[in-house]
Amino acid sequence: MTTKSVAIKTLTALAVSSALSLPALAGTIEDTKVSYGGYVKLDAIWSDFSDGTLGAQHIGRDFYVPGTTPVSATSSEDAVFDMHARQSRFNFGTATKLEDGSTIKTKIELDFIASAGGNERVSNSYSPRIRQAFVTYKGWLFGQAWSNFQNVGALPETLDFIGPTEGTVFVRQAMAKYTSGNFSFSVENPESTVTTADAGRVVSDDASMPDFTARYTHNADWGNFVLTALARQLTYKIGAADESETSFGVSASGRVNFGKNNFKFMLTQGAGLGRYVGLNVANGAVYDGSNLHTIDSTSGFVAYQHHWNDKFRSTFLYSFFEADNVTDVLDGGYNPTKSSMSYSANLLYSPVKKLTFGAEYKVGTRETENGAEGDLDRIQMSVKYVF
Repeated sequence: MTTKSVAIKTLTALAVSSALSLPALAGTIEDTKVSYGGYVKLDAIWSDFSDGTLGAQHIGRDFYVPGTTPVSATSSEDAVFDMHARQSRFNFGTATKLEDGSTIKTKIELDFIASAGGNERVSNSYSPRIRQAFVTYKGWLFGQAWSNFQNVGALPETLDFIGPTEGTVFVRQAMAKYTSGNFSFSVENPESTVTTADAGRVVSDDASMPDFTARYTHNADWGNFVLTALARQLTYKIGAADESETSFGVSASGRVNFGKNNFKFMLTQGAGLGRYVGLNVANGAVYDGSNLHTIDSTSGFVAYQHHWNDKFRSTFLYSFFEADNVTDVLDGGYNPTKSSMSYSANLLYSPVKKLTFGAEYKVGTRETENGAEGDLDRIQMSVKYVF
């Protein structure tokens, strides 16, 4: 994302103290730059579900959420049309040069896409939500940012909010991360999602330690390759239960350039990945009344972007997810996702730099453990301007 920046003139501690009647500062702001950026985006979305329509203002109508694709016709199967500008976002950052030559940077980013509040009756007034808020200093990052387990650079250009949703790692959360050269390591906020026989999905916030990640990034003229690893503790401590289990996962992703064109990919496999993949399309573990059992999963995507000329380009995408659910405790009341896949193609037109008009067609399929299956056909039209 491009940003414009404006330099703040040098202020000394004495000048600040004199002008504002404040105590003298410990140092001086020798070189601070303030940056801002973001984009405005309008989405018009036509969705046709094969097995029932999602309700009004359901998040699965704003963008593709594979775990919400209906698999039983409990409501009308008519197609629905939605328009919104909720994906529009804004970010604000600072970069301050210190006396020792190092730089402290900050970033705060907001959007409106999954926020609570607001409706479509009169004003469409939706609340802003925090996406990222962090500070970086000498290789360290503190705050909320993209998980170190995720490679954001591998995400293809799609009109859908995420695109390869079921096939990608996708998490933002609080963390402390250290980067040195090609390697980075982090401790991140823990959270477990567990399948139970009586309640279906239970969210447990009882971990006694953070999630741990490690990452290796290789950049070259041909593109890049990223290898990440995750280790964490899954917990279920409700009522008399006090259970925990270890979860591990690895992910390989990258980009290969072919002139202006590119090929992007990701492959992720692990035990107990849960919320880290596919917007929590599967839980991390199953509680059988005595013990926790991790749920194995495999997911991935491939995407090719072709530039037809200087103004037109297209992305062709295939994404998949498969879970090895532990079904012994299921009594029929909870029917978890077994697999999900989608593919899409778009045509994007940029008459001038940073302004894009686009059309995208997406097909998605979800299958549950009892064999129920539902499909989604979606046409999306978008206009986006990056500032």
